[in-house]
Amino acid sequence: MKVIIEKSDRKSKRYKAVFFDNSKKVKTTHFGLDIGSTFIDHKDEDKKKAYIARHSKNNEDWNDYTSAGSLSRYILWNKTTLKESIKDYKNKFNLD
Repeated sequence: MKVIIEKSDRKSKRYKAVFFDNSKKVKTTHFGLDIGSTFIDHKDEDKKKAYIARHSKNNEDWNDYTSAGSLSRYILWNKTTLKESIKDYKNKFNLD
């Protein structure tokens, strides 16, 4: 499975992930609000911990790598840069 992460063209969303299987688009997921800040913006470890704690109680399936919750958790609230987070996300879920 291949994923391309880019700016969202949807109002109120920050990014979108487009998933491909054998060069065929299979799913697009828009994620992250375009307002407010995330860990890649502020790099505040306490806010990151609070986000993870708050969202882990929402029964989000962070193992579903195509879900908006998982994308937000592992792209926006993971590493200090977008590039590092995308690389880690792809490695974690064995994506190209």
